[in-house]
Amino acid sequence: MATRKRKAEQGFQVGAALRDNSLTLVLLAAFAVSLLGQALTGWQVENREAVKHGGHVADLATYLVSASFLSALFENWESEFLQMAAYVVLTACLFQRGSPESRDPDRPEADEAETKQHTGRVPWPARVGGFVTALYARSLGIALALLFLICFALHLVASASAAREEAVRHGLRAGSLAEHLGDAQFWFESFQNWQSEFLSTAVLIILSIFLRQRGSPESKPVGAPHAQTGD
Repeated sequence: MATRKRKAEQGFQVGAALRDNSLTLVLLAAFAVSLLGQALTGWQVENREAVKHGGHVADLATYLVSASFLSALFENWESEFLQMAAYVVLTACLFQRGSPESRDPDRPEADEAETKQHTGRVPWPARVGGFVTALYARSLGIALALLFLICFALHLVASASAAREEAVRHGLRAGSLAEHLGDAQFWFESFQNWQSEFLSTAVLIILSIFLRQRGSPESKPVGAPHAQTGD
């Protein structure tokens, strides 16, 4: 009897953990599926181009560490972290009346007052005060900005390596990393993703003024006026 009860409690705890983390788990699963799809289809495209030009067909493991795959991978990650970093920082200082994604421009001081009404255990960096608390108060934006810079650097290195390999195949001079940083091709790769990220974020903010999604914290309540700002 006790064993059965213990198993039931363990099953409940597992179920509760899955429920409590379901959003992250589903997004990570979608990421894994998408990454696998990118790897497999990119590998096929790469080998198709190699066959077309009489080159060497690579196995999947070789392709996954190739400059072309890593360049495309970090190119996308870079734009996502830039979007998130900009979004977190800009929503802290700018406003959009009517959007649940914005602070209320008529009550900007209310947000600071509400931060003092904590429930549960306060994280230690928020308790110690001084520089530690000031840094912690901006840690989300800083972390996202650092992730952007890391991915930007990795994209630059991988893209430069891919450009050098392409130059060697065609008997051309391979440029340096600094030269590639100033090359239009590298910035074309970056800007084509950056613009789409900023557009999609702006569209979400505007649509959230007039449209609703019941149950989502990214939406105002269904009956809320369009002019209501914040959640």
